[in-house]
Amino acid sequence: MADSDLIKLYSGRILELAASIPHQGRLPAPMGTAKRRSPLCGSTITVDVTVQDGRVTEFAQDVKACALGQASASVLGRVVLGRSRGEVEAARDALRAMLKEGGPLPLAPFESYEVLLPARDYKNRHASILLALEAVCEAMALAEA
Repeated sequence: MADSDLIKLYSGRILELAASIPHQGRLPAPMGTAKRRSPLCGSTITVDVTVQDGRVTEFAQDVKACALGQASASVLGRVVLGRSRGEVEAARDALRAMLKEGGPLPLAPFESYEVLLPARDYKNRHASILLALEAVCEAMALAEA
């Protein structure tokens, strides 16, 4: 990866998001917990959720990931409260399509994933970017079971 590519990929906005991840930590009594790991880079995210009436009412995340995974978790943490599993799954699927197939941005309130558009060209980074959304989907499914 050339220096100019690294600068493009690790923009100031991505680094700002990575440095300010909301809802860090763990919940004392979650209804659902999921841990996801990217085997390629070792990034790991554990999320805890409480769900009421099909919507996230409490959320916490323990993020041990690269800057891109951290930025993704930061975007998610800003908008996940009050979301339904369907909304989170749609955001996950849209982000995956945006990265892997050149699809459009995820819909509001997940449109801030736009900051990760430069990662589209770096397939080895996609798994880390998707971890947070995948973990929330899994934790919500467990909470609703």
